[in-house]
Formats: sequence, C-alpha cells, structure tokens
Amino acid sequence: MSGRLRYAATALLTAISLVFSPGYLEAQGTQPQGAPAPAAQAQGTPPQIQQAMTNGQPNQPQQPPPPRTLNLSPDFSNGPRWFPNLTAPYRQIPAPQPILVNSPRVDQLIQSGKLNLSLEDAISLGLENNLGIAVSRYTPWLDEASLLYAKSGINGRFPLGYDFDPVLTGTFSLAQTATPVNNPFLAGVGASTATGTPTQTAAPTVYAHSFVANTQYTQGFATGTQLLLGIATTRSSSSLTTNLFDPAVQTTLTAELIQPLLNGFGRTVNDRYIIEAKNTVKVGESIFAQQLITTVTQIATDYWELVFARGNVTVEQTAVAADQQLYDNNKKQLEIGTMAPLDVITAQSQLATDQQALVQAQTTQLLDETTLLVAITKNPLAATLTGVEIVPTTPIFDPVIENISLEDAVKEAWQKRPEIEQANLNLKNAGVEIQATRNLLLPAVNLFGEFQGIGIAGVEKKSEVTSSEIIAGSQIVNAAGVPIAGEFLPTTVTATAPVIFPSGLGSDLSSLFGANYPALIGGVNFTLPIRNRAAQALNATAQLNQREQLVQFEQTRNSIVLNVRQALIVLEQDRAAVASAGEARILAQESYDDEVKRLQLGSSTAFTVTQKQQLLVAAEGTELRDRVNLIEAELNFNQAMGRTLDVHNITVADAMGGNVTHQPNIPGSPDVDSKPKQ
Repeated sequence: MSGRLRYAATALLTAISLVFSPGYLEAQGTQPQGAPAPAAQAQGTPPQIQQAMTNGQPNQPQQPPPPRTLNLSPDFSNGPRWFPNLTAPYRQIPAPQPILVNSPRVDQLIQSGKLNLSLEDAISLGLENNLGIAVSRYTPWLDEASLLYAKSGINGRFPLGYDFDPVLTGTFSLAQTATPVNNPFLAGVGASTATGTPTQTAAPTVYAHSFVANTQYTQGFATGTQLLLGIATTRSSSSLTTNLFDPAVQTTLTAELIQPLLNGFGRTVNDRYIIEAKNTVKVGESIFAQQLITTVTQIATDYWELVFARGNVTVEQTAVAADQQLYDNNKKQLEIGTMAPLDVITAQSQLATDQQALVQAQTTQLLDETTLLVAITKNPLAATLTGVEIVPTTPIFDPVIENISLEDAVKEAWQKRPEIEQANLNLKNAGVEIQATRNLLLPAVNLFGEFQGIGIAGVEKKSEVTSSEIIAGSQIVNAAGVPIAGEFLPTTVTATAPVIFPSGLGSDLSSLFGANYPALIGGVNFTLPIRNRAAQALNATAQLNQREQLVQFEQTRNSIVLNVRQALIVLEQDRAAVASAGEARILAQESYDDEVKRLQLGSSTAFTVTQKQQLLVAAEGTELRDRVNLIEAELNFNQAMGRTLDVHNITVADAMGGNVTHQPNIPGSPDVDSKPKQ
C-alpha cells in the first residue's frame, strides 16, 4: 500500500508544480547617459540688420539636464495579467489611436495673426506634432510586441510543440452507436432473431453509448524541459453481455516529462529569441533617439534658415530704401540741372535690380516659413493657421566654441552616438545566434519519463443459479422419421438471476490515485544526423553574420570619426568666416558713407555710390549668412557628438509620450525658462 501512496503523491506534486511554474524572464530598460549643455554667449549685431534680430541671449538651462530615459507607455512587451481576471488573455491589448490634430500649444502662441516662436517653442512643437517623430514612436512599440511574442515560446524549437505559455486543451464528446456483428457467439450477443420473410434473418447488433472527457496540460521551459499532464475519462455502456462493468467509468492519468541532454538543452538555445528580442527593443529605442536627434537638428536648422530669410529681407528692404532715396535725390538734381541724366538712369537701374532681389528674398522667406510650419505641426492647413506669419523671437547669437581635440571629441561621440549602441546590440544578437546554432550541431539525446495511473468502476453484473429441473424436450422419431407418440428427449433447464454490484466515478478515482494499476515508463531516445549539413549551414551563417557585424561596427566608428572631424572643421571655418565677414561689413559701411559724403560735395558720381552700396548690401548679407552658418555648424557638431538632446534639455520620455513638460514662452507672459528648472 505504501507504493501506491508514493505513486499518488508523485502525481499530486506534479500537478501542483504545473500550477506554480516559475517565470524566468524579466523586462530590461535602458538609460543612456546625458551631458550638460554648453553655454552660448550673444554678441552685438550690425546696425543694418537690427530689425531682423532682437539683441539678447538665448535661454540657457540653469542646471545640467537629467539623463535621457525612455518611458514606453503603453508597454507591449508584457501581456495583461491573467489572474484574477481570467478573461484578460483573450482580449486584445489596447493600442492608442494616433492624434492627428495640432497640440494646443500652437494656438496659444498665435497672437494678432502672428505665430511668435522662440527656438525652444519650435523644438517643443516639433516634439509634440512632428509626424516623423510620431512615426518613429511605433518602432519601439512594434519591437515590444515582438518581444511579447518571443516570450510565448512559439518558435517551433520544441519537438512536441510545447511553448512557454501553458496550454490547456480538452475534448468532450457523446457517442451513440449500433454496430452489426458477424459472429454473435464470439461477440457475446447471443443468437439472432428472425425478421421479415422466413428465409431472411437480421444480423446481431451491438448497441453502445459513451461519453468522453479528455483534458491535457502542456508547457515548455527555458531549460528545454517539456511537460505534459493529461487526464482522460470515459463513461460507456453496451448491449454486450460479456462486459464486467456496464455501464463502466474508466479514467487514465498521464504525466510525461522530456529533458534534452544535448541538442536543445540550456537557456541560451531556448531563450535565444527572447534575448534577441530584448536587444531589438533597445535597438528600436536607440533608433528613436537617433531619429529624435535628427529631427530636432533639422527643426533648429529650419528655424535659423527662417531667421536668415527674414534678416535677408530686411537687408534687401534697406537696400531698396537707399536706392529709392538715391534715385529721388538724383532726379531732383537733374531737374535743377546739377546732375547728368545718366546718373539718374544708373540709380533707377540699381533700384529695379534690388527690388528684384527683394522679391526673391521674400519668396525664400515664405518657403522657409512653410517648411518650418510643416515640421512643427500635424495639420498645417488648420483654420487657426490660415495666413499666419511665423515670427522668430530667438536672436542670432555667437555660440561659444569649445576647444576640444579630435581625439577627445571622437571618444565622447563613441559614447553618446546612438549608432554605436545599435551596433553593440546587433553584435550581442549575433553572438547569441552563434551559441544557439552551435548547440544545434549536437545530436538530439532526450531523457523521458512517464507515469500512468488507471482506474475503472461501474455496475458489475454476475449470474447466479437459482434452480435446475429436467423437462420434456424434442420428440423422438423412428427410423422412418415418424414421431413416436409419448416419447421425448429429456432437457435440463437452469434458471439464473443477476446480482448487481454498483460503483461509480468515486471508486474510479480512488483506484486511479491509489495507484491500483500503475505504469511507469522511462528511457532515452536519440537522433543522430549522419551528415548534419543543415545545422552546419545555420552555424556558419551565424558566424558569418557576426563577422559582418564586426566589420560594420568598425565602419560605424570610422564614419563617426569622419562626421566629428568634418563638424570640427566646418565649425572652425565658420567662426573664422564670421570674424572676416564682420570686419568686411564694417569697412564696406565706412566706404559707403564716405562715398555718399563725396557725392554730396560733388566729388563723386551716382554710379560710384551705387557700386559702394552693392558692396555694402553684399557684405551685410554675407555676414548674416555666416552668422547663421556658424549657429547651424554648432547644431551639426552637437549632432555629430550625440549632444543634441542634452543641449536642448530634451528627455526621450517626453518625446516618446509627445508631451513636453516645460511651458511655452507665450509673448506677454512671464519668461518661464528664466526660473530655476525643477
């Protein structure tokens, strides 16, 4: 009896262990490093372009920005909890609908038909409304959904199709059958009865009724272990007289365990898709950060291009006003006879030329306005934006260029650039593939064990003799076949009565868990590929991919070296260009003023003054272009260094959620950014 109890305890503990199966995998996060933003120092602007810019300094963060963090909400890498809400696994995970209307911040910044926009406001609006960023948000979410799929274990690595998600299957059926029997004596149904004509008899028939209830639990584990627990119950009744139990209840309990010893053993091979999916989620987050850096840089560039376009319009307007004044003065002098007609024609020609340049500058301004508007809004055709003029409020400033060597700049870029993180994660995935495919080279040797317990019960029938007597049987006939009157063969008749011993499901389960009829099966099976070319091909492919990733990693590092070096060169060249352009503009202004005085004294000509004015306008435009180029060069340098988000105090979490925490700088309201940042 002790052996039966051990069998029952084994089956019970197996069932309990299935309910409380361990979870092996936890989600991982990423927390890239941040860096403080360099300060910027504003300098004075030329008198001719003061109307295009406001003197002052751009707002700077009061303290280093926090590290970049990514808050993916909602999290698609974990399904809804199945307990206590048992129906949660059968409902879809809600995915938020995209918001395709402009954020309220856009309307808040519009006053009197003008969208007064600082650089910070433009970037904030871009984080909230830029459709490129909105599309990039789906990349980490899709990667998380792939991770959730990998956690289920549905990848075909288990021979029996077991997955990490437990699966409960069941079959319930009713059957009513009538089966003709060709040999009634062997079948135990007795002789047939005549039906129809005297020459035709009906075949004996077995009538049966059955109800079957089968339930099976399967699950796979990260070690390669495969577990099956099944219980099958059948209740049947039949017209056969030879059955010991009728109706009968029979239950079978099966517990099977398979453990790979070589091929398929270990967490690396069985968790490979989960590990790779987690790395892919981080790659998606890094790609989003990279897209964010690119978009912020582009929005800032578009902003400064609009600043330049408006400043260039102001320069051209100043030139046209000077041309108009010169033309009017020459015309008056022509009327009083102190100037030749040729000088008037020359001034008029220059006026027409500068008016054409003004039209071109105004066209460029409108195009740049449209470009920036599309970058910072989801719907640039919204009613509130009809006919709105974008007015940049951040002044042009001379950025402080740090003195950093190429080696130090490259080291910093290698630490901060998202491309390096992506290359590292791809290398990790390639390494996981090599380990997993190396395991697939091994023969498949599986240790298996199975326990079966069987129970049976029902209504047991036994026949008992109650009486026996001799009665007259068949009549005796003579040799001629004529019956002899009064003579019969004796026949013995035995009367029996059934004795019924009823039992049911309780007795069936008692014999099942009491291990009255146990079966223990154990062994080892193996599969030994003779040539194993498929596994070798997979492993060779994994190794080649990993080698390719190594080369691409070095290629990425070298491309970053090129980007940083180019950015440094452009930055230095633009800084020198700004200094030269400022000096050239001052000299052109002095030369023009002197020539105007000489013209007033009669020692110069209108043609010479016009030439000096053209040189001044060109010098002013060149200085304005060079100063904007220097700011854009700093933007590109920060992008090459991976500093863009830190410089602008942007967290990836804000960008991912599409909500910017700091308030917009609404004209007429207190400057929020001047307060200490929380």
